[in-house]
Amino acid sequence: MSETYPILIHLGEKLNRVIVGQSQLIQQLLVGLLSGGHIILEGVPGTGKTLLVKVLAQLIQADFHRVQLTPDVLPSDITGTNIFDLNNRNFTLKKGPVFTEVLLADEINRTPPKTQAALLEAMEEMQVTLDGESLPLPDLFWVIATQNPLEFEGTYPLPEAQLDRFLFKLVVDYPDQTAEKQMLLNRQAGFAARRSDINSLQPIATVTDILEARQAVKAVKVSESIIDYLLALVRTSRQYPDLALGASPRAAGAWLQTSQAVAWLEGRDFVTPDDIKAVASPLLRHRLILKPEAMLDGLQMDAVIAAVVNQVAVPR
Repeated sequence: MSETYPILIHLGEKLNRVIVGQSQLIQQLLVGLLSGGHIILEGVPGTGKTLLVKVLAQLIQADFHRVQLTPDVLPSDITGTNIFDLNNRNFTLKKGPVFTEVLLADEINRTPPKTQAALLEAMEEMQVTLDGESLPLPDLFWVIATQNPLEFEGTYPLPEAQLDRFLFKLVVDYPDQTAEKQMLLNRQAGFAARRSDINSLQPIATVTDILEARQAVKAVKVSESIIDYLLALVRTSRQYPDLALGASPRAAGAWLQTSQAVAWLEGRDFVTPDDIKAVASPLLRHRLILKPEAMLDGLQMDAVIAAVVNQVAVPR
């Protein structure tokens, strides 16, 4: 097992102590980090989405920027622009917040499509083009975008082609009573989630550790029978009667990669069918589209994904 493995396990334990009651979410977020894929966090306000990302960036000593996206945010507000300096009569590049290692794009569905496209281009190409010059982004460059599932007035929902570029869509739910009580106790003890409180947290890993762990994840073995099982799941999603759109080839590749990360976090150097199943919902819930009649029947996407998974026989 890689030398970075105990570091990542400690990182997960620390996140669970600070962000209580969200252990499954934190596990899935770490899988996304190790897979190098961007994340959508969906949840109502006040469930700790921003805090979780800030704490994670602090614990891995990563450069962090947060952008509050609104209808008047322009692409140049994200990527930056060249500004003419009257003193030396030259253009000077003013880099935007996208030039960072961890970028939190708050309420991505509140900004217009042109700004969304500029951000998603940076996510896909790992570079920004300004006035014909291509500027590379950091190796770690990782975007976490948030959405509020309740308010739709004045929003610009991401189209399917852009949603497919996100690795996971994670749903942030309310904590249970025990976890919420612990949150209140933490607050009473003095942790109020202010920037000073987050900065006081001792880092556990470095960006280099994360990049090394990503390489270790790629070395996790995947047997041919597991690949056949994954392909059978993908094909079933494309033929499932309640779905108008199934999993894309990009989704299949991401599914394989994230199952390797799950196996690595479990301390194994090989992928099992359970690893494939573990990431099915976060990987597919934003990629699949229900047929209109299925939506009228009140079917939920996660239930349909579970039905697709259960329809395919597990290899022995």
